[in-house]
Amino acid sequence: MPIPDTPLSFATRVVNDYSASRPSEEYGAVIPPIYLASTFAQPTDGTSPVYGYQRSGNPTRGAVESALAYVEGARHCLAFATGMAASATIFSSLHTNQRVLLTSSVYGGTFLFAQQFFAARGISADFVEDFNSLQTIPEDTGLIFLETPTNPTLRVTDIAHVVQLAKQAGAKVVVDNTFSTSYIQDPLKEGVDAVVYSGTKYLAGHSDALAGFILTNDHTWYESLKIASKALGNPLSPFDSYSVIRGLKTLAIRLDRAQQNALELRKFLANHPAVERVLAPGWFSEQEKEIHRRQSRGDGALFSFELKKGINFFDFAAHLKLIRFAVSLGSVETLICHPATMIHENLTPAERAKAGISDQLLRLAVGIEDVADLRADLAGALSFVTPEK
Repeated sequence: MPIPDTPLSFATRVVNDYSASRPSEEYGAVIPPIYLASTFAQPTDGTSPVYGYQRSGNPTRGAVESALAYVEGARHCLAFATGMAASATIFSSLHTNQRVLLTSSVYGGTFLFAQQFFAARGISADFVEDFNSLQTIPEDTGLIFLETPTNPTLRVTDIAHVVQLAKQAGAKVVVDNTFSTSYIQDPLKEGVDAVVYSGTKYLAGHSDALAGFILTNDHTWYESLKIASKALGNPLSPFDSYSVIRGLKTLAIRLDRAQQNALELRKFLANHPAVERVLAPGWFSEQEKEIHRRQSRGDGALFSFELKKGINFFDFAAHLKLIRFAVSLGSVETLICHPATMIHENLTPAERAKAGISDQLLRLAVGIEDVADLRADLAGALSFVTPEK
């Protein structure tokens, strides 16, 4: 397939993978086939095989890696069984006596990993509430691991500022870009060393696949992470690779619809008497609002809101008829969850309070349904818990 001479838009790139590493088009298939083989026959002439064993490499996994690298404009991509597998592989590159700086309200799974595994390996972990105010970082810092916007408080970090801080200590910077995808925010262009994704979310987009990805332009680190993935045995399966390839094609159009829905629902909830406040990118301060405008092209399709004190969130959730009470995000259906008990349950009450996660906080991951139906569902459930005047 000839590669177009002119740059293509994001919406076109996700549909058409013009990368060089596509599976064979022997039969003219417009979609890469699923290669389920666990092992591949080896040449007998002493030449090196392209594939040998599925844990080391697979054509379908190679197809999704090349497709996502093409979409992101990255030199390299590695696909993993889950987003946490991708993050854990990043963390496996750390050494004893190094320090990691993480966002204070980082994803609960990442927080648990830091708690359970860093200390045992002699690695220090500092959870930073506001990277934007830092002027220096400890000299022993080996890695800065960011979520921006944060989960679930939607705080915004200046990526370019953190990259400059990291250079002081020779540290690497990794951004978990799951909430935004490169359709909204492109950390690699801000100078970070790698981007990680839970591909389970927006990239796959249908709540039917688990996946994780690392994208980087650092060839040496890529080779090291590739070896680590092989040793850890955590690569993405062929079928889930196909599921992400399929989901990726509608990423732009899904996010367009979901973002518009989210905007309408934020406006509705901000004016509801049962809602204390709505948390969306830029809500915390004018500084964060300006940073968000500079490094992002939209607000995303996820936000949080706090119910007024005295309102039981389980009572509210029990009266929802359309919106599912479940963890995860980025799918075609709308999901709502209670972060304190569902995604940050490993934090102590004091740690949650420091991270801004109150017991009244709910996270809404907006899908692509008709927004009028979603608004009616929220209104109906809120009517059952709103105190009468």
